[in-house]
Formats: sequence, structure tokens, C-alpha cells
Amino acid sequence: MSFLEVAGLDAGYGDLQVLFDVDLTVADGEYVAVVGPNGAGKSTAMKAVFGLADRQGGRITVGDERIDDLPPEAVIDHGLNYVPQSENVFPSLTVRENLRMGAYSLDEIPQDRLRAVYDRFPVLEERLDQRAGTLSGGQQQMLAMGAALMLDPDLLLLDEPSAGLAPDLVTEMFDRIDEVNEAGTAVLMVEQNARAALRRCDRGYVLAQGENRYEGPGDELLDDEAVRRQFLGG
Repeated sequence: MSFLEVAGLDAGYGDLQVLFDVDLTVADGEYVAVVGPNGAGKSTAMKAVFGLADRQGGRITVGDERIDDLPPEAVIDHGLNYVPQSENVFPSLTVRENLRMGAYSLDEIPQDRLRAVYDRFPVLEERLDQRAGTLSGGQQQMLAMGAALMLDPDLLLLDEPSAGLAPDLVTEMFDRIDEVNEAGTAVLMVEQNARAALRRCDRGYVLAQGENRYEGPGDELLDDEAVRRQFLGG
């Protein structure tokens, strides 16, 4: 059984419908990428799962429980956490304080989780007292992921993690995401860098104009002539 199941999802913002009958699933420990052109509805799908977009139809379930009308703070209680594309750290707070904010709902900071974040992102331990706003773009993304991992989610939702990064940092970012997944955390990632995402994920979905177009193992989508022609530039 899937950990997360999205079935027949219609979603958007107020009266604006962006998604039409979208389906996607994520199994325990799976790495799933959602790709497609700008305006395809990728980020809206992510936000709908996390309670940040309006569900207009369909259902979203975690295990046997529906979460489709829950606010984000309640979605977190079901084992999900979300890293938005931008404005995902508190720039005036230090790295240390941002990580503590990531564990805001806990009575005490779990030292083993903090240690795991440092092991995964060593640069954060080196810069604990540096204000987050002075970090590089890649370091801020690592901090945002580290803060999200402080609650030890079963599924990490990542919205365009490579956006705005210098080309030499994109590979490093994807390597870090691979490590998070290999450590047992399922990943659902929206990513504009479709080739890199499909090369690394277990399965991928291609959205276009708010609808499912293709779904399958990442390597098969990369080898699919229609997918390459329509969405990967040939």
C-alpha cells in the first residue's frame, strides 16, 4: 500500500482551478519526481498535499487517513514536511536557531536528529552562529532541508530544490537529496531540471496543463521518445 495517495485531485486557489483529476502515489521510502513545463501545476500539486492550496475535488490520503482538508500543522503530524522553493529559512536567525525552529513542535531538541543533520550537511555545523540570510543559496537550501528533517518526517516534500543554484551546486544538492532518501526518508520532489530529477528518482510523473501526461520509472521516462520530444528538448 502507498504511504501517500493522491487520487482524482482537482485543486487551485479560490475560484482558480489549476489541477484537473491528478493522480500520484509515493510508497514508503520511495523517491518520486514531478516534472513538466512551467505552469503545469507541479508546485500546486505539492502545496495541495501539504494543505497550502485549495482542494476542489478528489482525495489525499496517508495510509488509511484522509489529510486533504487539513492545515499544514496537522499534515505534519501525519509524517510529512515541506520545503518551499523560496523564503524557506528565517534570514535574521542563525543556522542554529533555524534548526531549532524546525523542531518547534517538540518539547526538547532531539540531539540524535541534530547530529544526523550535521552529518548530512556538514557546512551547517561549521556555520551554526552565522545568520541564515548571509549563507549562499545552496547553503540556505541545505539549511531548509535540515530544518525540515528535524521532525524526522516519513515523507519530505521538496519544491524546486535546485532553483537559482549555480550549475556546479546542482549536482551537490541532488547528491544530498539522494542521501536523505537512502537513509530511509521518502521524497516527493517537484523539479524544473527534469533530466537530473528523472535520472535519480525511482518513479516520475510528467504534468502538463494541470493534468497527468506520463508516469513511470525515471529511466523509462528518460528513454521515452515522446517524453523527450515534448518535455526534455529532444
